[in-house]
Amino acid sequence: MAKRREIQFNIDDEGNVSIEVKGVDGGDCERLTREIEEALGVVSSRHRTSEFYKEVMTEEKVGLEDA
Repeated sequence: MAKRREIQFNIDDEGNVSIEVKGVDGGDCERLTREIEEALGVVSSRHRTSEFYKEVMTEEKVGLEDA
């Protein structure tokens, strides 16, 4: 089963927006929110959770070609 991915937006009384990404390992969280951040304006700070520092496991299939 795939891990659940979630993006949470919080807007404070002054209009500042924070984005929290859950369920995404490695730098994929920044790629996932890049366009949203660009539309909102300047990113004033970034807090990376432990999920950011997890290595992303990739699967590579290796096969033998018929000779």
